[in-house]
Amino acid sequence: MNQLTHRATARPLMQRGARWLVLATFVAVSSAAALSAWAQPMGGGMMGGHGGMMGSPDHAGRMLDHMLDGLNATDAQRGQIKQIAQAAAADLKAQREAGRALHEKAMAIFAAPNVDAAAAESVRQQMLAQHDQSSKRMLQAMLDASKVLTPEQRAKLGERMKQREAQMHDRMQRMERERPAK
Repeated sequence: MNQLTHRATARPLMQRGARWLVLATFVAVSSAAALSAWAQPMGGGMMGGHGGMMGSPDHAGRMLDHMLDGLNATDAQRGQIKQIAQAAAADLKAQREAGRALHEKAMAIFAAPNVDAAAAESVRQQMLAQHDQSSKRMLQAMLDASKVLTPEQRAKLGERMKQREAQMHDRMQRMERERPAK
């Protein structure tokens, strides 16, 4: 194969390789953003993390009951916190659906014959804004619930959260040690 023919066939291969590199980079970055938004430890926070809000209503309700049992919450507190959690769950479900639409939009950008860098950046910024909106909604739910709990209950919850975090950290380390080497 002469040098000109080699260059002519290598260029499309390099362009495809560059597209895949850009796609892989975008997927990695968007996955990290998505994971930070949605993959909170289940049951770890006052409202069960984003995952707790997003699970089935029955599962989320059981998690909430379990959390409140450990705090000796009154029936009035339980009712108020369940209302707060249900409202937040509905809002977060809509936000999660919007996030899925952004993900699909991003994949369409990277599947196009020519990747539009400006469009990709726009979607990235929209994803960040959507994550910020979800984070704000979770914070508001947690603040609302904190007003219902006594200082003693919040302190006890804080200790339980620390214990849960330590357990999750230990589990992750154990999984990392047990992972086969590549």
